[in-house]
Amino acid sequence: MQRIRQIGWLRLPKVFHPPFSKVLRGLCLLGLCGLFSMMAKPCRAGGLYITEFGTPSTGVANAGAVAVGKDASTAWHNPASMTRLSGTQIMGAAGLLIPNVKFDPDSDTPVPGGDGGQAGILAPVLNGSFVHSLTDKLKFGFALGSLAGAGLDYGGSWAGRNQATKVQLTTVTGMPSLAFKHHWLSIGGGFQVSYGSLNPMALKAPTPAEPTIKIDGNDWAFGYTVGALVEFSDTSRLGVKYQSKTKFEFDGDLKISGGALGGVDVGSTLEMKFPQFVEVGFYHELNDRFALLATVDWEDWSAFKNIPLSVERGSSSLPTHFDDTYKLAGGIHYRPSKPWLLMTGIAYDSNPVDAKNRQASLPVDRQLRYAVGTRYQWSERLSIGGNFEYIDLGKAKINDDTFLKGDFKRNELFFVSLNADWKF
Repeated sequence: MQRIRQIGWLRLPKVFHPPFSKVLRGLCLLGLCGLFSMMAKPCRAGGLYITEFGTPSTGVANAGAVAVGKDASTAWHNPASMTRLSGTQIMGAAGLLIPNVKFDPDSDTPVPGGDGGQAGILAPVLNGSFVHSLTDKLKFGFALGSLAGAGLDYGGSWAGRNQATKVQLTTVTGMPSLAFKHHWLSIGGGFQVSYGSLNPMALKAPTPAEPTIKIDGNDWAFGYTVGALVEFSDTSRLGVKYQSKTKFEFDGDLKISGGALGGVDVGSTLEMKFPQFVEVGFYHELNDRFALLATVDWEDWSAFKNIPLSVERGSSSLPTHFDDTYKLAGGIHYRPSKPWLLMTGIAYDSNPVDAKNRQASLPVDRQLRYAVGTRYQWSERLSIGGNFEYIDLGKAKINDDTFLKGDFKRNELFFVSLNADWKF
C-alpha cells in the first residue's frame, strides 16, 4: 500500500501512514416534528450552530430571542422565559432552506478541475416547542429542533476534490426543561439529548487514480442549557442563556475505494465538540406599536481547532484553526393594528477562520442575516405567522497552496418558514 502522510485536510493515523392529557398530546405532536428535523441539513451560524428555526424570532434575525417570552418557542430559545406564559401552549414551525452555493476557482489553483456546480443542498427544517403551567410560577417545557448541521455536495471532479467532495451532518435535539419565577427574576434550565449522523464526509486522495475516502458515523450526545430573565417592567426585560458544549463521537467507518489505495475499510471514531456559548438579549416596548430587540453573543469556537480521528491502530486529527466568534443582532416589532404584528431584523456573525486555513469542507466566513416576518392573531387560541430570511455567507476565500485557491462567487441562503401557536 502506498504511504501517505496527508490527504487534503485529513492526516491519516499511522495505520495508514502509508394536566397529563395535555402534556401527552403536546409531546406526541412534537414527536412528529422530531422525525422530520432529523432529515434537515440547515445552515451555519458563527461556526456550525443553527439560528434558522422557523419560530417568530426568525423574523427579526433572532434578535432578542432569549428575552421575548411571548409564545411556546421560548422553551427552545430560553427556558427561563417560559414563566411569562400561562396555561398550556404548543408551537410548530416548518421551513425550507434554499441554498445558492457556487465556487469560483482561481486560475492558479493547484489542482485542475471544475467549480463544483451548485454545492448547496435543499433542506426542510422543522421545530416544535411545548410549555405547560404546573403552577403560576413553575413551568414545564419540551422542545425539539437541531443545534447544528451542514450539507454540501461538490461532486467528484471539481478543483477542490482533495479537500472535500461531500459533507452531510445532521443533528436532532430534544430538551425537557423547567422554569421558576420569583418576583422580577426567572431562572430555567433544560437537559439536552442529541442524536447526530455524519453520512458521509468524503474527498478524493491526491494519488494516482484519486481513490475516494469516506468517513461516516453516528452518536448520541448530551448537554444542557440554563437561562435567566430579568423583568424591569411589563414592557422591558433582559434575558441571558448559557449553552454547554456538546461532544459527538461519530463511531463508524473510514473507507478507501478505488485507485492504488483501494480496498480499505476500518472502524473509526471522529470526535466533534460543539462549543459552549453565552447569549444576552434585550426586549423593550417603546409604546403600543413599537418594540426594540437586540442580541449579543460569544461562541467558543477556538475549542473546535482540531477534530480528533481514531481508527483501530492509530489516531490523528483534522485541523480547522477556528477562532471564537461573536454575534450582534437588532430588530423591530411594529403593530399596525391589534391582530397584526410586523417584524424586521439584521444580524452579524464574525468570521472564525482565515483564508489560509479555510477548507471546502467547512467554508464558513462572516455572515449577515436580513429578515422580515409577520404574525396574525387568528383567535384567542391560535396565532399564525411567516418569515423570510436572506443569509449572506461571505466570499469564504480559500488560499491553500497545496490543494485549492479561489472563493465562492455565490454563497447565500434563502429561508422561508411558517409557524403556528396554539393555546389550550
